[in-house]
Amino acid sequence: MMLPQEIIATKRDGGTLDDDAIRTFVRGLTDDGWSEGQVAALAMAVLLRGMTTGERAFLTMAMRDSGRVLDWALPGPVVDKHSTGGVGDTVSLLLAPALAACGAFVPMISGRGLGHTGGTLDKLEAIPGYRATPGLDELQRVVARVGCAIVGQTDEIAPADRRLYAVRDISATVESVDLITASILSKKLAAGLEALVLDVKTGSGAFMRSADEARTLARALVDVAEEAGCRCSALLTDMDEPLATAAGNALEVALALRVLRGDDPGEERLVEVSCALGGELLALAGSGESAAEGEARLRQALESGAAAERFGRMVAELGGPADFVERFEEHLPQAPVVREVAPAQPGRVQAIDTRALGWAVVEMGGGRRRAEDRVHPGVGLSGLAPIGARVGPERPLALLHLKDPADEEGAAARVRAAYRIGEEPGGASSLVRERIGAGA
Repeated sequence: MMLPQEIIATKRDGGTLDDDAIRTFVRGLTDDGWSEGQVAALAMAVLLRGMTTGERAFLTMAMRDSGRVLDWALPGPVVDKHSTGGVGDTVSLLLAPALAACGAFVPMISGRGLGHTGGTLDKLEAIPGYRATPGLDELQRVVARVGCAIVGQTDEIAPADRRLYAVRDISATVESVDLITASILSKKLAAGLEALVLDVKTGSGAFMRSADEARTLARALVDVAEEAGCRCSALLTDMDEPLATAAGNALEVALALRVLRGDDPGEERLVEVSCALGGELLALAGSGESAAEGEARLRQALESGAAAERFGRMVAELGGPADFVERFEEHLPQAPVVREVAPAQPGRVQAIDTRALGWAVVEMGGGRRRAEDRVHPGVGLSGLAPIGARVGPERPLALLHLKDPADEEGAAARVRAAYRIGEEPGGASSLVRERIGAGA
């Protein structure tokens, strides 16, 4: 067995790590056989020298196998989606129950907010009583009964990833495409998926701002997932403006419920991306239908109330109120202060710094600057004006939902600074910019 120093030196010098070397590294992550400095040194070598597709795939599978891998015996395909993160991205809350209503089974292992982006778990924890991190046995029970469960990673899922991620965070190696790929897919593949669709964001509110960066990550993820035996494709989607008109945990849950109940027809961007991802996933899962046909079925599940019914059952099974769908406004926390943000001058929205809006929510208390920060679930932004909208005395840029009136001035200034207003109508980007499939 190679020593850690030998493995680090091999990658430092541009060599290819064989399966035994990668297996030794992952074992060292899980049993603390490698020191923090050694883990950081190899992570930096990987960042600088890169990995082959074969190395990425074996690292991903070794990290997957460092914990428990779920096995299913269900009368339908086991599927999931992963998003690289954005602002107002409430797709999971629509897509998981809609897929369940279409006969798929969705064990969705999600994360918390990262940087300027919102986290699905933080949103769901705004629901009173909701158990966001149940054990894997309960996850399997709920998925079998309801068709979907949105939960967090437990200690049993890919424990090697947890330690590697912590070291990457403090060693300036988070940006490595190879390590991002292994981190995302080790957790997803541990859920025992048959098919996975990836929502890779690009634009002002995305981690991968340029299309080239997004395409590189999408290609790496698709190739490794396919190598690991999971059917996979990726959609590159727009994040040059928020995906929905709300950003903030309880506000996004409320928005999702209005869409699920048919109360809010104004969230077409969110619905379009959700259905495009879901249609792609149903086609990948071997349903015998095209992505367009799957998309139409998902729209029907949303419009008929079938998806809302599944969402309500999921919430109740995981400890939330049994009447949540019917009375969500009574159950969700609300900020005590709501204020309008008027634009500096009237005109049309020409462009939005979406990342800045995400950071505005974090600064208001709706996200974390440090891991130990407490999230205030009721704060955030609603009524966000989209690109092309006319704003002025009749239409504010947004509504601030604040925990303290003293926060108003700073939050309003951040929102105004994120909007570029002019006289010409802004040009909204295409929502789904590109599809990346296996071998393409």
